Amino acid sequence: MSLCVGVLGLQGDFALHAAMLKRLKVRSKTVRRPDDLTDCAGLILPGGESTTLMKLMAETGLDEGIKTFAAGHAVMGTCAGLIMLSAGLIGEKKVTPLGLIDIEAERNAYGRQVDSFVDRVRVPVFKDGKDFEAVFIRAPRIRFMGEGVKAMARHRDEVVMARNERVLVMTFHPELTRDARIHEYFVKEMVMKSRF
Repeated sequence: MSLCVGVLGLQGDFALHAAMLKRLKVRSKTVRRPDDLTDCAGLILPGGESTTLMKLMAETGLDEGIKTFAAGHAVMGTCAGLIMLSAGLIGEKKVTPLGLIDIEAERNAYGRQVDSFVDRVRVPVFKDGKDFEAVFIRAPRIRFMGEGVKAMARHRDEVVMARNERVLVMTFHPELTRDARIHEYFVKEMVMKSRF
């Protein structure tokens, strides 16, 4: 594939997302400034520390750059990426999210680092019918979804992956597994279909 997917590289596990894209034979580039987005067909916001990431994005102008980019391109956010892309955060005043998907999230809703866990989640769009092994690390929870937001995966009865027309978010870390199906879905069903 000739398209390029950017991976926000200010902090967090961005190298693992780039490695997953490489497995899919998709070119990637590290995004650290707004002009890095110029030749990107899509963008991934990785996990990390959301307060630090939002501060660095504001300092570089990437907060506004990503909002502009998302008007015509697909964007994916994992864990802290979900927090940054959400419309609002419950009980949180330190972080102002980008508001690109109409969800409200709660940071660290499963507990501290020691409460991290791995479990199977149901992803109905996967045609093979197999569950996805999801890694939850200091994970947020989706507490509210507005109109135009579709549940894409559940852990027990709780939505852990959601999307709107251009934005895909999940509370877990798909890049920490060997399973490339979520990245593949993002590229084939969102990045390629949002290109003009």
